Amino acid sequence: QVQLVESGGGLVQAGGSLRLSCAASGSIFSTNAMGWYRQAPEKQRELVASITRGGSTVYADSVKGRFTISRDNAKNTVYLQMNSLKPEDTAVYYCFNGGSRDWVQYWGKGTLVTVSS
Repeated sequence: QVQLVESGGGLVQAGGSLRLSCAASGSIFSTNAMGWYRQAPEKQRELVASITRGGSTVYADSVKGRFTISRDNAKNTVYLQMNSLKPEDTAVYYCFNGGSRDWVQYWGKGTLVTVSS
């Protein structure tokens, strides 16, 4: 049993920052990638960022240069530092853990990020 618990979402003004955390509990040794997808109302789910155990990262073009993903393998925790937030970043952010960003094995319940203009 693996559980992913997200935290750090909330309401922030445009230009502000938030830091999301996702802590994995349970047996997580076999997974390679962790990261975040997001989904806004009436929009498709999209990958925000992912990171492997080795530190390789992938970012959506829309967040490149503004968001930074990191992980602490010992703590089984992934972080997403979000700077220069824009209203279009408003979405529910879902943490994931899996073999890759395209092979998700576990999902968090989601944390809402709302960016006001």
